[in-house]
Amino acid sequence: MRIVVPVKYVPDINADRRFEDCRVVRDPAEGSLNELDENALEAALRIVEALPDDEREGSEIVALTVAPADGDLALRKAFQMGVDRGVRVTDDALAGSDYFGTTAALAAAVRRLEGEAPVDLVVTGMAALDGLGSVVPALLAAELGRPALTLAKKVALEPGTRTLTITRETDDATEELAASLPAVLSVADTANTPRFPNFKLIMAARTKEIEAWSLADLDVDPASVGAAGARTETTSAAPRPPRPEVELVQDKGEGGNALAEFLIRNELV
Repeated sequence: MRIVVPVKYVPDINADRRFEDCRVVRDPAEGSLNELDENALEAALRIVEALPDDEREGSEIVALTVAPADGDLALRKAFQMGVDRGVRVTDDALAGSDYFGTTAALAAAVRRLEGEAPVDLVVTGMAALDGLGSVVPALLAAELGRPALTLAKKVALEPGTRTLTITRETDDATEELAASLPAVLSVADTANTPRFPNFKLIMAARTKEIEAWSLADLDVDPASVGAAGARTETTSAAPRPPRPEVELVQDKGEGGNALAEFLIRNELV
């Protein structure tokens, strides 16, 4: 079994977001592995661990990121959880990539990995916390021409088969979907609880090799990615306005009237 897990290094959600030229400033000191990608890594590890011994032998989990050198911090965390290999796609032409450009780079990297040996499964988180677009899993499946099993709450690989079955919940239904491998899977944040890295893996992650691939290595046209190839454009960006001061009303029997006036004044009814 060979699994690729795309991961992303994102700004700390508790840190102040800053913009330059309509782009988020990504300070390596204020970032971390996207939390929702930890669920994807955990799902991949569990799939491999559940395989029979003869099938588990020779299995490989590859963490893949599209990022500058700062992205190595995300790959190091993936190593700490137990992945076997880390690959970073790095190129100046990738700056300003939208979802489509990022997907094109990821898909090209998966194809290169397939040139070495078949990739049975691509596992992603449900979203990246810096953008919350939640579209890359579906775009990646379309780019690779594979079935997409998205937002899985439960994942099962049927023993002795290459059929992956998932359970997912929508607003008004619980769905069970199945597809034959190879496929693209995205898991919800309720799918599992990511494991805590042990000391041995933490120490080993410090020195593990990270492969860096350029667009030329992947035979990707620089004009098709980055700001040059983006299908979307951010025209302005500004800091979040400060919150207004809290209005406290002491209820002396007229609190209901004060609340109604507030709701009407702010067009909340």
